[in-house]
Amino acid sequence: MKRKLLPGLVMALLAAAPAFAFDPFVVKDIRVEGIQRTEAGTVFNYLPVRVGDTFTESQAADAIRALFATGFFSDVRIETEGEVIVVVVDERPAIADITFDGVKEFDKDALKKGLREVGLAESRIFDRALLERAEQELKRQYLSRGKYAATVKTTVTPLERNRVGINFAVEEGGVAKIRQINIVGANAFRTKDLISQMQLTTPGWLTWYTKNDQYSRQKLSADLESLRSYYLNQGYLDFNIDSTQVSITPDKQDIYITINITEGEKYTVTGVRFTGDLVLPESEYLALTRIRPGETFSRERLTETTKAITDRLGNEGYAFANVNAAPEVDKEKREVEFTVFVDPGRRVYVRRINIGGNTKTRDEVVRREMRQMEGGWYDASAINRSRTRIDRLGFFDEVTVETPAVAGTTDQVDANFTVKERPTGNLMLGAGFSSAENIVLSASISQQNLFGSGNALTFGLNTSKSSRTLALSFTNPYFTPDGVSLGWDVYHRTYDADELDSVSPYKTVST
Repeated sequence: MKRKLLPGLVMALLAAAPAFAFDPFVVKDIRVEGIQRTEAGTVFNYLPVRVGDTFTESQAADAIRALFATGFFSDVRIETEGEVIVVVVDERPAIADITFDGVKEFDKDALKKGLREVGLAESRIFDRALLERAEQELKRQYLSRGKYAATVKTTVTPLERNRVGINFAVEEGGVAKIRQINIVGANAFRTKDLISQMQLTTPGWLTWYTKNDQYSRQKLSADLESLRSYYLNQGYLDFNIDSTQVSITPDKQDIYITINITEGEKYTVTGVRFTGDLVLPESEYLALTRIRPGETFSRERLTETTKAITDRLGNEGYAFANVNAAPEVDKEKREVEFTVFVDPGRRVYVRRINIGGNTKTRDEVVRREMRQMEGGWYDASAINRSRTRIDRLGFFDEVTVETPAVAGTTDQVDANFTVKERPTGNLMLGAGFSSAENIVLSASISQQNLFGSGNALTFGLNTSKSSRTLALSFTNPYFTPDGVSLGWDVYHRTYDADELDSVSPYKTVST
């Protein structure tokens, strides 16, 4: 029977109106042609029609869209043979293998893992767009490591059974080095001194290890901020970085960096005033001030001042204090006066202390290190001391603290301590040899957090031809709630000189 192609269905996907319509008919059978790996049932699942249903043009268009959306096929056609639907597909090839040539900078397994995460892996459906993105990303990774001459070429080789092999051919080239850093507009300081504030530098005898002679956009951004901080800490309140230029030689081996700056004038501090809700005596604010009238302006000392005041308010229960300094600049006299605005917010207390992450250690072991009390006023220094004491226990790799506000209240917070357990047991084995004792063996096993109680237990054994020593020790660091510790040591030692040929025979036992 002659097949009838429904081109209007394909055109319907691309234009508002099809080339022509077809009359609906009752389906007697459905066939799928062109599949190699895909199961016929998979195709049937995407068809909106079954045998015995009436087949319409809109259903055909929906079926084509659905089959294309799977990504399995590069072409989909629907044909008819009388009252039989024939779905003709061209499968996309599958990826048989992915290989790399010339890659030394990166681990090949790590590259394959990265490709797999974006959908480019062995046994997956080949997607040209994904391959192009992967190629560009690999180039970007080489650029981030200073290899500007690196080239990446991909080759797709057709294989049997509708598969392809993908090869990444890489020529890494050498690493581009920073040959010169120029700072234009620097008059107050030597260029050498300014460059010393930066991480990036020209090749030196240690740069083979630090890699700081290799250009990095992230490092340059950090260096520009370091340069800005240096000038601001020396009183140059109007300092500005006008522009930066990074150029590379045609052979892509040498990099030149030019930084254009405007230094401005050096400013002197004439005074510091405090305003806002001053809940502490003004003398305390003055005592916390790190910058004094008559001194050269320093952003670092100004930041230390606002932080010291914020911390001091935190110790008094003001967990959400906001302290900001606003400058009043006199450009003619090159003077600046600061007004410090203090907003302590509401005084809050700690509703509850929560401990999480302690899968082994008991809550009480952590809680007894707390210096912040539940129901007490929020105290930032007490919370920091608590975190430090918990960290010093040696039971945890990490201790973090969060103090979120309690929902529905304005004067309560919770203190959430989250810990990450670390192994606290230790096993040691040793062996030695001497002419008198022959082989000497030793072993010890210790647990610094016995059953999560915080108690320490150690057992040791030393044995040789003539002697044997057993030792057992136990320590309870919190025998009393006040932190008085209790510990004991027990040992048993036997010595048999009969086993030695060089001394008179005797035996000793000690405990």
